[in-house]
Amino acid sequence: MLGWSIKLFRIRGIQLSLHGSFLLLLAYATWAGWSEERGPGALGNVALVLAFFTCIVLHELGHAFAGRRFGVDVTRILLLPIGGMAEFTAIPRRPLHEVLMALAGPAVNFVIVGLLLTVVRFPPHWIDNAPAIPLTVGELGRHLVAANLVMGLFNLVPVFPMDGGRVLRALLASRFSYLRATFAAATLAKVLAVLAIAVALAAPQLQLAPEPLYLPAVLFAFIFFAGEMEYRMVRRTELEAAHWRHWWNRQEITSLPPVSAEPPC
Repeated sequence: MLGWSIKLFRIRGIQLSLHGSFLLLLAYATWAGWSEERGPGALGNVALVLAFFTCIVLHELGHAFAGRRFGVDVTRILLLPIGGMAEFTAIPRRPLHEVLMALAGPAVNFVIVGLLLTVVRFPPHWIDNAPAIPLTVGELGRHLVAANLVMGLFNLVPVFPMDGGRVLRALLASRFSYLRATFAAATLAKVLAVLAIAVALAAPQLQLAPEPLYLPAVLFAFIFFAGEMEYRMVRRTELEAAHWRHWWNRQEITSLPPVSAEPPC
């Protein structure tokens, strides 16, 4: 399913691809904007989606360039309707490297917020009266400030394999084995993801929103399965490494030369 993508271009050797389902998001944004404000609404919504996903690409490039500092390469950045995904050739096993690599993405979002705040101004009570569709450049800038702030903070939540979850795994790996640390981080992530899905679907009953929050529920469902898949991958890698270490040790033992029975001269 993740292979159904469109290659766009390369950035410093990293392939940027667009998942086919992303076009459905653009179509929905266009329709929703047109329904509210006709042509300007459609343009405003599409501009917001494209600008927001440009920030997601910058977030993933933060991870990618930090990874290169530690000898880890990125083969592709894939844009999905629920966000972006950088495909690494490996994950650093040194806890400090993984922490720095994980924090690089949210750090990019906070830098974007800082840069935008030098030119974007917020009127009083903007949060209470913010339009759903940005119809001016100023409104687009305010939406991007809010979106990057939320993206940066959200990714720091310790839900593996999000950035905060990777920081948690790295901290656990400084005291436990890498596999055990991954298991603990993935297990906590599944518990938090299930709770988040329940809250999102029960948002009207909890008076958090007038309707169930389906998109956050789908996002946390994806995180639930992504964390489990990565744990299984780490477990398989660790078992294979243990198998080959055992095989190599046996080869060394069986290849030792026979002890001579002749008395020393």
